[in-house]
Order: sequence, then structure tokens, then C-alpha cells
Amino acid sequence: MKYGCGLLGNGTRGAVLVGLLCGLFVCGGQGDKVEVIELGNWTITNQNGSLTISNQSLPLGIYSAFAPHVLDSFNDVGLRYLAYDNWTFYNFFQFDVHHFNRGHINLTFHGIDTVAEIRLNHQLLGRTDNMFVRYSYEVSSLLQAENSLEVEIQSPVVAALARANALKEHKKSVPPECPNERYHGECHMNMLRKMQASFSWDWGPAAPSAGIWKNVELEIYEVAVIREVDVDVSRINGSHWNMHIRCYLDAVGGQNFNGRLVLYAVELLDHPVVVDRYGIKNISHLAPVIEFDQAVPIGKVVTWWPNGYGEQKLYPLHFTLKTWLGSDGLEDRSKTQSHKSVRVGFRTLELVEDPAPDGVGNTFFFRVNGVEMFMKGSNYIPSHILPERQTKEQIAQLLRSAKEAHMNMIRVWGGGVYESDYFYQLADSLGLLIWQDMMFACAMYPVGDVFLSSVREEVRQNAIRLSHHPSVAIFVTNNENEAALVQNWYGTRVERDRFESEYRELYLANVIHELKLVSHSARPQPLVSSPSNGKASEPDNYISNNPQDNHNGDVHFYDYTKDGWDPDIFPRPRFVSEFGFQSFPGAYAWQRSKSDDDDLLALITHRQHHPLGNVPVIALVERHLPLPLPEDENYAKALIYFSQIAQAMATKLETELYRSLRDTSHRTMGALYWQLNDVWVAPSWSSIDFYGNWKLLHYWARDFLAPISIVALYEKSTDSLNISLICDQLEVDPWKLNVVANVHLWSQLLPRQSISWEVALRPNGVQYDKVIAISDLLKGEFSKTNAFLELQLRREQNVISRTHFFPSSIAAAVGIEDPRLEFEIASRTCLNTTDVIRNSVSISIHIKRPAVFVYLELLKPYRYTLSENGFMQTAPMHVVYLTFDAPLCARLLRKSDLRVLTVNDFMR
Repeated sequence: MKYGCGLLGNGTRGAVLVGLLCGLFVCGGQGDKVEVIELGNWTITNQNGSLTISNQSLPLGIYSAFAPHVLDSFNDVGLRYLAYDNWTFYNFFQFDVHHFNRGHINLTFHGIDTVAEIRLNHQLLGRTDNMFVRYSYEVSSLLQAENSLEVEIQSPVVAALARANALKEHKKSVPPECPNERYHGECHMNMLRKMQASFSWDWGPAAPSAGIWKNVELEIYEVAVIREVDVDVSRINGSHWNMHIRCYLDAVGGQNFNGRLVLYAVELLDHPVVVDRYGIKNISHLAPVIEFDQAVPIGKVVTWWPNGYGEQKLYPLHFTLKTWLGSDGLEDRSKTQSHKSVRVGFRTLELVEDPAPDGVGNTFFFRVNGVEMFMKGSNYIPSHILPERQTKEQIAQLLRSAKEAHMNMIRVWGGGVYESDYFYQLADSLGLLIWQDMMFACAMYPVGDVFLSSVREEVRQNAIRLSHHPSVAIFVTNNENEAALVQNWYGTRVERDRFESEYRELYLANVIHELKLVSHSARPQPLVSSPSNGKASEPDNYISNNPQDNHNGDVHFYDYTKDGWDPDIFPRPRFVSEFGFQSFPGAYAWQRSKSDDDDLLALITHRQHHPLGNVPVIALVERHLPLPLPEDENYAKALIYFSQIAQAMATKLETELYRSLRDTSHRTMGALYWQLNDVWVAPSWSSIDFYGNWKLLHYWARDFLAPISIVALYEKSTDSLNISLICDQLEVDPWKLNVVANVHLWSQLLPRQSISWEVALRPNGVQYDKVIAISDLLKGEFSKTNAFLELQLRREQNVISRTHFFPSSIAAAVGIEDPRLEFEIASRTCLNTTDVIRNSVSISIHIKRPAVFVYLELLKPYRYTLSENGFMQTAPMHVVYLTFDAPLCARLLRKSDLRVLTVNDFMR
């Protein structure tokens, strides 16, 4: 019996060839259509056969199959033995060899993690060594009615060690060999082309994955198929845009061929575009690309803009390709028809590196559609430490949270993975520009011929796949490797010449070379490293004495020895692509992640991978907040809560400083804090926890990254507040704008004194409003210890933005007492959606005295958001709105399902 496109059903070996995938190519049994068959129903077994699991679907890995709770308790170490074993993934399938008796059949692996041998019917097809590369094998001559596919994957830990030992035999090493002992990690991550963070990082566990993390497919066609399409959009004159289109084909058979391509762009062009010159002219099977230009009238186009500046209009382009052998024309029995669709946005983008206003170095900023833009955002790490466990739902929640916090740029960090097509498609639709690192981070790398060949293919495949997206703003070849080399992070000083030579060979001669093959007129040339001096690195052949020069390029800044609430400690750079402070996830997240008998503080310490441990977090907290003693019963609760306050305030002040420097001689034009998300429940720099719930930092980021913000930065030298009004909007209504400075006593509700003045906003810029001495605001009954300041930017009585200034340590403040806080669940509503029920709850909070940094936490295993969190409440009543998705309508939500904390609770 036949099924669908010639598949046979269950056979004597109990195997099923599962499903037909009709996304990339068209399936339906017609003789000229490409057919794609997805292989499912896998079995995994370890080397000695003691562990076996069957009936598994892709994507699949050893941890997701055998240890789904690897991220709970201390399992990151307890289950590590899985990574030390070798594994075989089996698939037994039947195939109708008579139905598919012509043409070519490719067996394509879209992602194998990582070092593997592949056998079909006991014949070796090939070996893989790069999880970022697609591997295809022509298997027409090997397929039978019943087939056995085996993928033998070597332990990544053992494979990495073997490569390191092979180098040692030649008296070479490639540092760092092992991570800091606090990481509880594995060694030699840089020997393998896999997710570097899977061997551990300072924010994540070691879970050295092994598996098949993307689909495996049989692709059946006769000549060639469209694999990827790149579209380089540019303005050619005042009347037209141009699309420079490159269709990258995969061809089998070793013969040149002919083809006819049709482009359908119904929203842009009145008629299909037919590219038929290759009907007579051959397409080379060695480098099969169809390349052409297509003009589009400017009147047909709505420009694509980053988030906050305009619409994200995307236009679908659909390509149909027919290919055949021989130039005499189409032959019914020797042709292939394939299809590919992409969406494109029309925008221009430049990285401007001109002589800087301060006369030293160069600017470093992005100009989009002719508009200079301050880049606001964060750094993105993989949404899961197990690559096969990343889901569309996780990605959507993270990127939508970024958009909601007014971000316009996300940096995809170089120790993770090249993200999925869905990630970049969603970034396109949300207006999130992508700073795209290639996957090299915090290490030196080997430069043998085999390694470099694999890297070139990795860069080529991924750059071609990503290049058409309007969200992809710039490619960067590595994260921090120039700085690591120059600053001797890993002992490179001993063989500095060798490491410099190998660095240039890898990144300049190979990675940059491949990236330039897909360069766009509407995208800047790739950067070699981050941080770097950008264009100013060129005279140094891209290894500068100080890659962290504040006068050029981008910088990464961390300083845990000083007070993060003091803006004077931060640099005045051109662009900051990493900065941040640690905090701990909420107490309920820890409860979900630990076993009943785990000691919470012991688990926090185990998962704290920072080389300095918890010392930086505690030191910052103790500078400002009333942390109990470690032996006190409420110590852990306070430490978790206070860590989030300390992180949010420090990151707020640092970001506000950088935003305020935009129109000064420093010309700071970007701030991307580290980091957006987490891969487990642990101390980290993230603003969103592993379960997708916002920490205080993300709630605050929604305010301090808002398009219009008031900033009040303390200047210690003059004991004054420097007030700036920041506006990212290109047009602004100047009508009835004013600033109100409210003076509050810690002991009493409502402002005790106010002054106001009229102000103006500068469109797409900073209005430096005034500098006010603290003594002009705090006088008489008001002192630095008994009072604090609230500054509001208003239009008439409507508050647009607010900020606070605390003139003394909150721990030392006078007058903070029990606010006598009470709260009620005032209303509940439920809305049915496609797969969950959206619950909306309003919570009314009543106080008798000021409540400091009111913190709410839902004690249910749901992802939730609040209208605000970590706020100063100085009015008798305030309403907060809670939204969460659940399987049921939570009409019985009780007060005990919420935790409400204030700093007041811990005052001594």
C-alpha cells in the first residue's frame, strides 16, 4: 500500500517513515515537483546498550531524551555522565524504490550536534564535525525497500579532549583549556564547532549536548532546487529601489544544467518577473547561483523601520524554479520544480564612523533610513541550553518582551547558536535590529585545514540564510577574542606572535572573507570583533593595543569593585555593546527548580559561576539596602529581592548615562545591556528569568528605555542633579511640557513640597535642561537622610516619565517604617484564546506610610506580567494589573498565591 508521495507503511521491522514536509519544497506526487520526506521515529542507545529509548521524534538530544530534569537541583553535575558516553541514533524506514526510480535523492541533516559518523544500510556516508552546518549526501544508489540509518555521535567531551591532545603532540595549545572551577564545566570547548556555552559559562551550566537538533529529510529531485534566497535592497535614485537577488541552488549529478526562474511579488510588481536567460546559458553545478536585479517604483514601497520609529512593512517574494538537463528545452522526465518564499523590508542602514566631535577618534552609530538612531537593547543568549529544546513560543515571548521594553536592537551573542529562521522572521516583524555575532567567543581557536574548511562552510551557509532579513544590521566575527588576546586573558603573551597570526588567519582570511561574499550595499561591512575599535583597527591589522578605546568602536564594561549606583564610575564611550550587573531570580523560580531537600543558599552558591562568587552582588546590596545577617531567617528572601533592586537601579543609571551622552562631545549612541534571558534558574545578569518571567530590571527597562524619558544624574563634585530630557521621537508636540520636582519624606505619604518649570523636548535628541544643587531642593526640614526626590516630566497634569533620586543609602534613611500594607484582589477576568486562557487580575494596594520598591510575585507555575513592579508607592492606594496565561480560568486565585515585599519589611 502506498501513502502520499510513494511511502510505504509499517513493515516487518515495525518502522515507519513519518510524514511529508511540504514547507521549503512542494509535495504532492507530481512528477516535476521536489518532494521532501521527513524522517521520524528514532531510537537512541548508548555505546554499551545499557540505555535505550525508542519512538522519539526530532529535534532530539541525549539530555532531552534521558534527563529532561537536568536543569533541576544539582543535576547539571549529577547527570554529567551522559555527556561522557557515545551514542547511536537509529532510524529504520521503508522506501518505495520503484516509485522513485529516476532522479536524485539527497539525505539532508540540517543539524547534527556534533562529531558523528553517518551510515545508511551499513555504508559510511560521511563524518560531521560542525553543529552549525547542513550536511547532504546523495543516496539514490544505497536506498532499499527497507533501510537502516545510523548516526553515531561521539561524546563531545571526549572528542574535544582528543583534538586538544592531538595539538599537544605537536607542542601546541589553544587556550583556554578549561573554564574557571566555579563553572563546574568541561574543558576544550574551542576544539569543537558546537554551542560554546554547552560546556558551561559564567551564567549557565555545562550540559554538553549530543543529538540531532534539526530535521533529517530525504529530498527527491532530478536536477537542482532553491536552497536559499538573498535580497540586497538599496535606493538607486529618487524614483526606484533596487532588489539585487541571488538564488542559491543545490545541485546533484555533477552536470551543468539549465533553468527558468519566476519571481512573484504581487504587492510590488504588476507582473511576474521571468529570468529565462539560463534556458540556453548553462548554470554551473559547482557554484549554482542565479543572480539578477529588479527595480521597484518607490511609490509601491512602505519603508521598514526599527521599533519605535515607524511601521515594519514586509513584502512577500515567491520564487519558482524549473531546472533541466540539456539546452534543448524542458523534458517531462528530466526536470525539477522547486519553490522558495521570503519576506523583505526596504530600508537603508549605515554604520557611521566619522571623525568625532571631541577631536579624538571616530563616531560609531547606526543611521537607518537617513535617521541617526540611538540603539537601545540587550544581549540574547540561546533560549535553552539544550539546542533541541528551543521553541517558537520561548523565542516569541523573549523578543516580544524586548519590543515591549522599547528596545530596537538585540545582539545575538557569539557563544550560542545561529538562531532559527523563525527568530529572524519575528525580529523583522517586531522591528528589532540584530547585531549578529558569528559563533566564536572568549577563546583562541585552532587553525588547521580541516577546522578552517568547516568554519568556511559554517559561515557561508548561515550568512546566506540570514542575509535577506531587514533586521540583520551587522555581522561580527567574534565575541571578545581580540581583547582576550591583547589583554592576555588566557596566557597568550608567551606565544603572542603565533596567536596573532592564527587570529588573523581565522577571522580575516576565512570568516570575513566568507561574509564579504554576501555583503549588502544596505548593510555595513562586518566587524572583526566586539569590543573593537571599528574602523580605527584597520591600521593595526585588526589587533589593537587597546580594543576597549572609548574613542572608537564599541566597548564592553564591567566593574564590580565600585558602587554601581554612582554614574561617575561608568565610561564615556561611543557605543556600549555589553554592560550589566548580576541578580538572582525570584524565590518562586528557585522553588520550582530545586528539590524539596535542597538547601536554597547552597544551590544558589552552586549555580553562581562568577569567579568572584556572590561577593559583587552582596557588596552592591550592602551599600544601599538593609540586608539581614546570613544567620537571620529572612536572609535568603532579602538577598534575592534586594539583588533585583540593586541590579535594576545600577543598570538604569548606567543606561541613562549613556543615553544622556548622545548629543555631547562623547557622542555615545548605543547601550545594549548584558543580558536579556536565562538558560536556567541561577545568578546571572538577565532581565528575564528562565521561565520567561520579568525580573525587576525588565520592568524598569520598560521605563528607562522609553522613547521619552527624564534623567536625573547625580554629580558628586558639585553635589547637584544634572537633568536631561531624552526624546527618540522624530516629531514631538512642544505644548505645555513641564518638569515637577517633588520632595518626599520617608515618613509621610504624598509630596511635602514641589517646584515646577516649563521645558522643551528636542526631537531625536537630548535636551540638557538644567543642573540643580541638592541644597536648593532639600532645605529646612528636608535632609539627605529623611527625604528623597521624585522628578516627573509632564504634559499638563499627565505624567510622561518619572525618576527618583535617593540622596543617602536607603539602609541609612531616617523615617522608613512599616507601611501597614494591605492588598486585595479587586477583579478577575478571563479570555479564551486558541490554546490557553488569558487571566487578568487587578490588585489594589493600600498603605499608611511610603512603601519602598513594592515587589509582587505570582506563586503559580505560570508566565506572568505586571503593569509595574519594584515601584515607589507614596499614595494611599495604588492598583497593579496582573496578566497570566493558564489552562483554566483562575477565578479562585487567592491572596496567598501572591507574595508582596517592600524594603520596609527589612529595615532594622
